[in-house]
Order: sequence, then structure tokens, then C-alpha cells
Amino acid sequence: MSQRYTIARLTQEGERFEILVKPDNALAYRLGKTTSISNALVSDTIYMDANKGDKPSEEKLRKAFGTTDSFQIASIILQKGILQLTTEQRKQLIDDKRKQIIAFISRQCVDPRTNLPHPPLRVERALQQIHYSIDAFKEVEEQARDIIKLLRTILPLKMEQIQITINIPPQFASKAYGTVKRFGTIKNEEWRNDGSWYAIVEMTAGLYGPFLEKVGEVTRGSAEAKLVK
Repeated sequence: MSQRYTIARLTQEGERFEILVKPDNALAYRLGKTTSISNALVSDTIYMDANKGDKPSEEKLRKAFGTTDSFQIASIILQKGILQLTTEQRKQLIDDKRKQIIAFISRQCVDPRTNLPHPPLRVERALQQIHYSIDAFKEVEEQARDIIKLLRTILPLKMEQIQITINIPPQFASKAYGTVKRFGTIKNEEWRNDGSWYAIVEMTAGLYGPFLEKVGEVTRGSAEAKLVK
């Protein structure tokens, strides 16, 4: 594939939709570094198969996206779909994410034998041994939690555990459930008559701040969360 463009694709309503994008501009848009969708596109044409030049009908576009506006559709594809990265982009993103994960673990975990943090270099060497496949787009905290479980087989790690009660209003309950589950273990939960969701969640102390931020974003600040004493 030409380095002048890559493909972003999304499967919606059982159909595949693709757009041709400029690699650097498209990645910047995906990461929220720019809001200009037009600068990210090679053209505003929506394809079903870009390599073959196959295009969807307006009926299929409307059924899948609720609109035939190509810029709105392209934005959805680029934000929610799979973006093909160049080799250089993928390497840089994964390297950056690895450094963030190592810093998080070094900052949040201690050696239970000494109660001192593990130096980043020690964490990095242990990470190399477990051969974890880092996701360039997955959140640092979520990947760090999975990595810590694996690292414990070769590196003594301890993180303070906390419990939180959380109440999500009805209009955000279903959407927020998956977000909460990614940050910790749901110890108890209750779907209430008004459609709201209440839960007690256990997580590592280092995830509390990012958890509040993410839940606040998903619920537009309407969730209620408290530490269990």
C-alpha cells in the first residue's frame, strides 16, 4: 500500500465501509489532536471495498449511519473503525504506550519485600519476559492491570486495593457498565426500579483517579462514586 494513504474501515449493520485517509492526518484526528476531518481524507468517497472501488448505495449508508453526508460518515468510520497504520506509526505508538505502562506500574506498585517501588528498568525487563502484546489504542490503565497479573509470576508486586460504591443514572447505566468493569472487579451490583445501576467495585488505588475521570466523561458528570471506608 502506498504510504500516501491508508484505509480506515468499519463494519456497521452487517456491511463493511471504507475510506481512504492520509496516514499522519488520520492518526492525529483519531487521537483527538485535530478536528478537521477533511484534512484527514484523501477524498470524501465512501467505499465498501476501496481496493476494488465498490461503493455503497445511499440506502445502505442511511441504514448504517442515519445519514448520507460523507464527512459525517467518514468521521464515524475514523473514530470507531479500524485504522490501518504505517509501520513507523505503529512502532512509535506502541513504544510510547509501553513507556506509559512501565511508568504507571513503577509508580503504582511496590515490592512487598521492601515496600519500595520497582525501578522502571526492572519493570521493563520483566515486561519483555511475558511477551505481552501492547495495544496502541487501548488505555494505559486497562493494559497495566492485565500486565500486572502476568508480571506477578516473575516479579513480586503489591498494589493497594480499594472499594468504591458507584451509582449511575438510568440514561447512562448500560453505557457505563462496560467502563466500570474495565477498571476493576464488580463485587456487588443492583439494577434498581428506576433503571439506575448501583455497584460496589474493587480496584487498585492507582486507578481511582483515572476511573473517576472516565466515568465522569461517560455519564457527563452525573455518576456518584464514593470510597468505602
